[in-house]
Amino acid sequence: MFIRTERSIKEFIQFYPIVAGLVIIHIALWLMIDLLQLQFGSVLYQWGVGSNYLIDQGQYWRLVTPIFLHSGLMHMLFNSFALVLFGPALEQMLGKVKFLIAYFGAGIAGNLGTYAFGASDMWSVHLGASGAIYGLFGMYVFMIAFRKHLIDPGSKQVVMIIFIIGIIMTFVRSNINIHAHIFGFIGGFALAPLVLANAKPFSPWRNRPRNQDDGSIQFDPNRWRKKRVSKKSIIWIVVGVLVLLGILGRLNIL
Repeated sequence: MFIRTERSIKEFIQFYPIVAGLVIIHIALWLMIDLLQLQFGSVLYQWGVGSNYLIDQGQYWRLVTPIFLHSGLMHMLFNSFALVLFGPALEQMLGKVKFLIAYFGAGIAGNLGTYAFGASDMWSVHLGASGAIYGLFGMYVFMIAFRKHLIDPGSKQVVMIIFIIGIIMTFVRSNINIHAHIFGFIGGFALAPLVLANAKPFSPWRNRPRNQDDGSIQFDPNRWRKKRVSKKSIIWIVVGVLVLLGILGRLNIL
């Protein structure tokens, strides 16, 4: 589920337009706000950053807009990497509309949790897609517990390893929005039985463009070899995420 089989960025955008669009928004906002420091970017940041005080004053859009914003390059790259890794399978399984509902539903749940239980930090600000991404983990954990036919054993191991590491990092590192992580996960888990209704297991073959299939029976001599490589690639994915988590921890990134 988490092995990228696309041959180009163009194919990735074609197969997973929602995930690709979200990552493009992450990068574009980081460029405007942090790298180029455009005045328009500063306005977007001030208008969209999460603030319990301003939400309390009726600016309820701030329950949504912080999902798009990040505090620096590493924060943006880490969340975008996690979205590229764990988002495509769910986008295919749920469809575009249900994926958007699940992703933003979990993100809003994380921000609601921050608002409801972070009253002591009324003047602090919060931002990042972490709550929404933990919502993806919530959906995968729901699959592992109640929809085992939707997730293969290798993917189950990857999800559980990274999820456990993420939970540990949530509580041992400083400057982390714990409420967003916890309530984002709860939101994704709660939405899972609704959005996963009639879902089919992820299949990379489902993405094959129709114009490449001429209707003839074909045999790929490397088919089984590719499967063996994919199993090994799972290890490298875990290693890559662990390295990113290590960088994240050293830099005290949200």
